[in-house]
Amino acid sequence: MSGAQSPKTTEGSIAPVSSAASAALGPLPEWNLSHLYAGTDAPELKRDFERCLADAKAFEAAYKGELAELAASGGLLKAVKDFEALDDLTGRVASYAGLVYSEDTSDPKRSKFYGDCQQKLTDVWSHLLFFTLELNRLEDAMLDAALQDEGLAHYRPFLDDVRKERPHQLEDRVEQLFHEKSVTGGSAWRRLFDETVSAMRFKVGDETLTLEPTLNQLQDPDPAIRERAAGALAETFKANTRTFGLITNVLAKDKEISDRWRSFEDVADSRHLANRVEREVVDALVSAVRDAYPRLSHRYYALKAKWFGMERLNHWDRNAPLPTAQSRIIPWDEARDTVLGAYGGFAPEMADIARRFFDESWIDAPARPGKAPGAFAHPTTPSAHPYVLLNYLGRPRDVMTLAHELGHGVHQVLAGVQGPLMAPTPLTLAETASVFGEMLTFRAMLAKTSDPAQRKAMLAGKVEDMLNTVVRQIAFYTFERRIHLERKEGEIPAERIGEIWMEVQSESLGPSIHLGEGYETFWVYISHFTHSPFYVYAYAFGDCLVNSLYAVYENASDGFAERYFALLSAGGTKHHSELLKPFGLDAADPAFWSTGLGLIERMIGELEAMEA
Repeated sequence: MSGAQSPKTTEGSIAPVSSAASAALGPLPEWNLSHLYAGTDAPELKRDFERCLADAKAFEAAYKGELAELAASGGLLKAVKDFEALDDLTGRVASYAGLVYSEDTSDPKRSKFYGDCQQKLTDVWSHLLFFTLELNRLEDAMLDAALQDEGLAHYRPFLDDVRKERPHQLEDRVEQLFHEKSVTGGSAWRRLFDETVSAMRFKVGDETLTLEPTLNQLQDPDPAIRERAAGALAETFKANTRTFGLITNVLAKDKEISDRWRSFEDVADSRHLANRVEREVVDALVSAVRDAYPRLSHRYYALKAKWFGMERLNHWDRNAPLPTAQSRIIPWDEARDTVLGAYGGFAPEMADIARRFFDESWIDAPARPGKAPGAFAHPTTPSAHPYVLLNYLGRPRDVMTLAHELGHGVHQVLAGVQGPLMAPTPLTLAETASVFGEMLTFRAMLAKTSDPAQRKAMLAGKVEDMLNTVVRQIAFYTFERRIHLERKEGEIPAERIGEIWMEVQSESLGPSIHLGEGYETFWVYISHFTHSPFYVYAYAFGDCLVNSLYAVYENASDGFAERYFALLSAGGTKHHSELLKPFGLDAADPAFWSTGLGLIERMIGELEAMEA
C-alpha cells in the first residue's frame, strides 16, 4: 500500500466480536473513503486514472532529455512542481485502492480492483521514471547553480534525497525493466503471501477460525485455551511451510539480484539508505539491544514465570495476561477520551489534531472478517488527509494501539505542509510520534490507577509491549539478516528457516521461555519479512528514541512541545541528527541507546520491587 505505515505484527491482533462484547464496546466508527472517491466505479476515479496517464505522458514528452538545459536556464522549478503534482494525484488513487482492499482482503472483487490499480499505476510511473534518473545525471555544479533560485531551493531536501540514490542507479532501460517487471515479480509474491494468509484456517476445538482470532487466543487468561490455540497455529503453519518457504526464498533471491546490480554491499544497506540512517548507527542499536537481552527479556520473563508459579513459561504463555490484569472491556468512547485527554495534557494542539480523526470519520475501528490485521495509519497524500485502521476489541492494549496510530496520524498531518515530495518521513523517525503518543497515554492511565494489583498489571503490560517493540523486533532483524545471508549460498529449505528462527528466538527470549514443538513454524505469518525487508529495526529505533525524548521532556518540559512539533512538521526534510540536536540527543552516540534501554530496565526493576 503506497505510503502506509506498516502494521506492527503481534501475536494476538484481532478476534471476532460477540454480540455481548459489541454492546460493551459501544458504536465503533468506520472511515469515510468518499473523501477520496465515492466508490470503485466513481466517474471521478476513472477520470483521475485517465488524467494520471495523460499527464504522465505529457510530462515525459515535455521534460525527458531536457533537464540539463532547464537547470541552466532556470526552468527546472516548473518541472519539479509538475512532478510533485503527479506524485500527489497518483498517491491519491493508490491510497484509495489500498484502503479499499484493506477493508476485506478476502474479497475477490476488491483483490482484482487493487491488482488492476497497481498495474495502471505501474504503467503511469513508467513514463515518470526518467525524471529522477536524469536529475542524477546532472553535474553537481550545474544543480548547485540552479539551486540558487529561491523557489527551487525549497525542494533541496527532495533533490538531496534523489542524489543519495546516485551510486545505486542503473541505466535507464534496466531501471524501466525492473519497474515494469515488479508487478509480476516481487509484488506478485507478496500478494500470494497475503492471499495465502487470508485463506488459512485453524481448527481450534470445535471451531474453524481464521488467523487473527486464533492469534488472539494466545492472550486468553485460560492456559488451556492458549495451548490449544498454539497447537492449532502450529498445525496449519506446518501444512503451509513449503509455500511460505518458497515465497521467502524467491523474495530473498529477488532482493539479492537487485542489491547486486545496484552495488549495495550489505543485505540491509538498501533499507538503511531508504531510512536515511547510517549502517553504523543501526549496528550500534542492534549491538546495544542484543547485549541487553539478559537485563531485559531474560530478566522479565524469569519474573513472569515466577508470577505464574512456573520454572519456565511455555511459548504460548509469553503474552498471557497477569492474573491481576484488568478483564473488563473498555468502551470505545472511554478509549477516545483517554487518548485525547493524554494528548491534551501534553499539548492542546496535539489533541485538536487527533480529535479530527474521530469527528471527521478518518478511523475504521471494527474487527470484521477479511479485514487487514493489526493496525496502521495511512498518510494518503497531503492534499487529502490520513486514515487510521484498527481492530478494536476493548483491551488495554487496544487503547495503546489507538494512541500509537493517532500519533502517526498527527505526525502525518503536521508533516503534510512539506508537500507530497518531502512530507514522507524515514521509517526510523516515522515511529517517533506514535511511540510518544503511547507513552503519554500509558502514563495518563497509570496515574489514574491506585489499585496496586492493577498498577502491576499495567506496568507489566507496558514492559511486554516495549520488549515486543525493542527485543522482538531486533530478533526479527537478526533472523532476516541470517536468512538473506544464507540465501546467497543457495535455496534454504523450510526446515532450515525454522531452525534459524528457533536459534534467534531462544537467544532473545532467554532460558525462562520454553519454545515447544511447533514454534519453529511461527515465522511464516510475519508480514514484514515479505512486505518490507529489514523494516523491523525501525520500531526499536523509534522506541529507544522516544524513551530518550521522554526523559528530556520529564526533566525539562519548558519549550519541549514547540521543539517536538517542529520535529514532526519537518517531515522528511531533515536528517535525524539535525532533528535530535535541539533535544541534546545524538543517535550516533552509543550512550543514546543505553538511555532508551535504561527506561525499560528501570520499569522491570519497579516490578521486581513490588515482589519484595
